[in-house]
Amino acid sequence: NLQGDFKDVEDKKHRAVYETLADSDQKLQYYSARQIGCRLLGSRGYLCQKCWLPMEDCMCSKLAPCNLWRGIRFWLYMHPKDFLRQNNTGKLLWQVFGIQAASLCLFGIQEHEDIMWDAFQRSGKEKVSFLYPNKSATPKSVNDLKFDDFTMNAGLQEGGVQHEPLNLVLLDGTWSNSAALYRRLKERWTAIWGEEDIPCISLSMLSASVMHKLRPQPAWDRTCTAAAAAGLLSELHMRPELSAFKLEEQAEAVECSLDILLDALTVRRVRLGRSITRKQRHRRDCI
Repeated sequence: NLQGDFKDVEDKKHRAVYETLADSDQKLQYYSARQIGCRLLGSRGYLCQKCWLPMEDCMCSKLAPCNLWRGIRFWLYMHPKDFLRQNNTGKLLWQVFGIQAASLCLFGIQEHEDIMWDAFQRSGKEKVSFLYPNKSATPKSVNDLKFDDFTMNAGLQEGGVQHEPLNLVLLDGTWSNSAALYRRLKERWTAIWGEEDIPCISLSMLSASVMHKLRPQPAWDRTCTAAAAAGLLSELHMRPELSAFKLEEQAEAVECSLDILLDALTVRRVRLGRSITRKQRHRRDCI
């Protein structure tokens, strides 16, 4: 982020512009663009633009790429405050699977959001699900995801027609910010398809992420984005009709990337004389 007198001047200037915007959506877009712009400027020449770690701690060479089954596509719907955060784990998905298989969509950036929703409309609403523990709706699990013959053959072309994958959306932000992400997704879903409830799924078997050692979650049943993705892939692998697609190997690739990120962050903390553990913010163990 920006610092010092330059930050103060920029803050004053941007607040003045923000106050002139009457439309709430314009304000959100302006806020998001400014957050991202400031983070990009503040990290220039300091952070690796791929792994988001300081250059001297870059872990890119240690990550092993892996092909994601073409029947699914991940979308990382990320809050601007998580963009370029060193301990963010959502970034690992596109580092491991590539940007076509795991795509970044930044909250409040219209171009990003339009690309994501255009993909949803091409696939159809039946091929969109959000990984989010939405307690107000009837809870659904990974076993409730529908895979038709076209999805099972996603990535193949027949008669010049490309079969669309199942779009799986991960909300990537703090648990307080994820509520804002969810509200915006719900508003867009309702505007396009006229339905109040959006299709949310929860994981049946949630285990603690290795990142809990550095960054505890606010409740026992919550985990980091990459660990949630790995859990989702593992649960998909347990479905007999999907067992041939090596989803367990893809889950392991994500878990390995988490280990690499944890090691890189730990080494950096030790070198700087910082604690490598954080105070727990909840009383129940993450199991």
